[in-house]
Amino acid sequence: MAVPEGAAGNHDHARRGGHADAASARPVAEHLDWILGRLPILEPVRVPLEHALGLALAENVTSATDTPPFDNSAMDGYAVRRADLLAATAGSPVVLPVVADLAAGTAQNPRIDAGEVARIMTGAPIPDGADAVVPIEDTDRGTDRVGILRVPEPAAHIRRAGADAAAGDTVLRAGTTLWPTRIAAAASAGRAELLVHPAPRVAVISTGDELIVPGTPARRGQIPDSNSYLLAAAVAQAGGVVHRIGAVPDDEESLRTVLDPLIGTVDAIILSGGVSVGAYDVVKAVLAPLGVWFGPVRMQPGKPQGFGRLPATGTGRSGSTTGNPGSAGSAAPGPIVFALPGNPVSAFVSFEAFVRPALLFMGGHGTITRPTITGTVARGWSSPSGRQQYMPVVCERRGEETLVWPATSGGSGSHLVAGLGQAEGLAVVPEDSDTVAEGDLLPVMLVI
Repeated sequence: MAVPEGAAGNHDHARRGGHADAASARPVAEHLDWILGRLPILEPVRVPLEHALGLALAENVTSATDTPPFDNSAMDGYAVRRADLLAATAGSPVVLPVVADLAAGTAQNPRIDAGEVARIMTGAPIPDGADAVVPIEDTDRGTDRVGILRVPEPAAHIRRAGADAAAGDTVLRAGTTLWPTRIAAAASAGRAELLVHPAPRVAVISTGDELIVPGTPARRGQIPDSNSYLLAAAVAQAGGVVHRIGAVPDDEESLRTVLDPLIGTVDAIILSGGVSVGAYDVVKAVLAPLGVWFGPVRMQPGKPQGFGRLPATGTGRSGSTTGNPGSAGSAAPGPIVFALPGNPVSAFVSFEAFVRPALLFMGGHGTITRPTITGTVARGWSSPSGRQQYMPVVCERRGEETLVWPATSGGSGSHLVAGLGQAEGLAVVPEDSDTVAEGDLLPVMLVI
């Protein structure tokens, strides 16, 4: 796939330590499409049903047999011939002999002749001759002889063979995410194993000399590393297998030492911090020479972004790649790299906008976007013109509408991680808006 216009220039500029011109910044949708066009879909594997939860089907699932495979009872009661009961009433029940007792799972098939009934449990096969089931509540519950108090409807309470699915019917389609009900459907279709795409294995790394382990006493200038926990949890929520490494200092050799052992062991690496224009942006310093693209995206928060793929040879060979920076053929097949801004809200918004859909795509999922609702703005705010804004919002259902307002008085400030904890969605404000007013309608990505 060709590199979008301006990509090579952005990369060259990144090597010089600065961002490309604001005019060359990519729109959010274009950047996501560019990322998706460079992603592998993980090779399918066959797994037993009990290991399939959350994975995506790599092939259609068809029913091996009719489901249900035989006519069976939907109620505990009595299998009857309806014609024998046309005179039955509560005041004048029809009394008939019980000639069989049929439990669920029985292989018995006694023929029910005129004037006979069989006691039957839910799920048991309908015996030959019977054409309806009378619920036990409509009888006197007899065991040798039973009084039936009501005429059943034709074919009452009989589940027909194949009513759920006929043999050969498609029960689940490729790309379907396997939730519990879908695993049950596959089991009902007679499948003990499923061909699925595996969950992406993802390493999560924060960068910054200022970062310390949460709970550790901090000196002046230090803050807890929240990003690695935030992003690791987000990966797990998206179905990935997480390897949280935590914080790495602002030192190129330290970062290389952490990255190289990940090659061949993970499918993707998420880094936060060190992607902008600062003097200590080590992520860019290490990865840009390897062909990883860095540049601006027209969004707020989260403008500085990086994306690419590490070479299989590791990070030690500066300039070892060929071709256009960031292009599909520019590096040997090492892990995919997402380089996100270091401020927590920026990192979270970037994950939701780009990384989450990318991980789902790699995992073969047919749906890679968050559910979106329309929110009515209850309290307005400002938005930077020329950038698509993602505002963390609280959502409250009132009658027929959902009211939304900023989760914190600081709005979409990229450092407001405590306020981010109140957010239930991200309201998306288009690039051409600089003011969001009370009563405006906005799309809201639900993130919980």
